[in-house]
Amino acid sequence: MSAVITEKQKMLAGEPYDASDPQLAADREAAAAWMARYNVSTATERLLLLRAQFSEVGDGTEIRPPFYCDYGGNIRVGPKVFVNFNCVFLDVVCITIGAGTQIGPSVQLYTADHPRDPEDRRAGKEFGRPIRIGQNVWIGGGSIVLPGVAIGDDAIIGAGSVVTRDVPAGATVFGNPARLSP
Repeated sequence: MSAVITEKQKMLAGEPYDASDPQLAADREAAAAWMARYNVSTATERLLLLRAQFSEVGDGTEIRPPFYCDYGGNIRVGPKVFVNFNCVFLDVVCITIGAGTQIGPSVQLYTADHPRDPEDRRAGKEFGRPIRIGQNVWIGGGSIVLPGVAIGDDAIIGAGSVVTRDVPAGATVFGNPARLSP
């Protein structure tokens, strides 16, 4: 007898899953209700709300509203992280942000990805690849980090960059696609 694997379990494992699954839709709806509360909350309420939704939130973290995510439960944030206004974190799998990282306004972190095969896309399949951001990273405003990217400690991402591949610790990258600074 084989165990039934849910679409949510597939999603969290980074396997192809059906995003229209009723459980996933309900989870996104709950996250939308949480975001509605969070985005009108006072500064004193925010840390409690983050800790109620995210899987981990370190002390001294500040995420300025408006803030948007798919689920929230797949986001881990270390202490003293700062996230500026209007950021979007698509967290179908884990997004990890290390201590002391600063993220500018309108930054987008995408773990959600889509099959390259057109038949799989027509079937509504999606999958995710985790994003890992190290400690003391600075991500400039308007940057986009694509699925599966790891950014090393102390790295700098220039404003407006599109980060398509891993960034080594201590490196500075910028542009579309982001490239190492000379």
